[in-house]
Amino acid sequence: MERALEKLMYSSRWLLAPIYMGLSLVLLALAVKFFQEIIHLAPSMLEMTETNLILAILTLIDVALVGGLIVMVMLSGYENFVSQLDLSEGSEKLGWLGKMDSGSLKTKVSASIVAISAIHLLKVFMNAKDIDDNKLMWYCLIHLTFVVSAFGMGVLDKISQKK
Repeated sequence: MERALEKLMYSSRWLLAPIYMGLSLVLLALAVKFFQEIIHLAPSMLEMTETNLILAILTLIDVALVGGLIVMVMLSGYENFVSQLDLSEGSEKLGWLGKMDSGSLKTKVSASIVAISAIHLLKVFMNAKDIDDNKLMWYCLIHLTFVVSAFGMGVLDKISQKK
């Protein structure tokens, strides 16, 4: 009975596979949105102010960072929790694939969130004249919370690696 229960629990990790596959669909939707933004940006690019162009570019960078975050979570999560990716020798393989445990994945995810938050905060500051001071303070506090959390997770990861 115990052996059957353990085998069932171990096999249940495959329930995560469709979730990681779903992330690839989210990545596709993000790519569509990215190119939609470029198509929207292209005709008006020459008439845009420098500030508006920078804001549009920051939006594209933001989307690219989120896409990278999705790929990182999707592939390393699959490898860590479901099954090892068996790529043929001739195919290209990402350098970090197979080397990222769940602790380092958390650290990289939190660092990506800080980067995404920083870009959003930069976009907010570029429009600061249109935003209430109270809201600016909250944006800064939320970003600082992400930074402190990422730092704390990195410190905890280093401490746990030493033991």
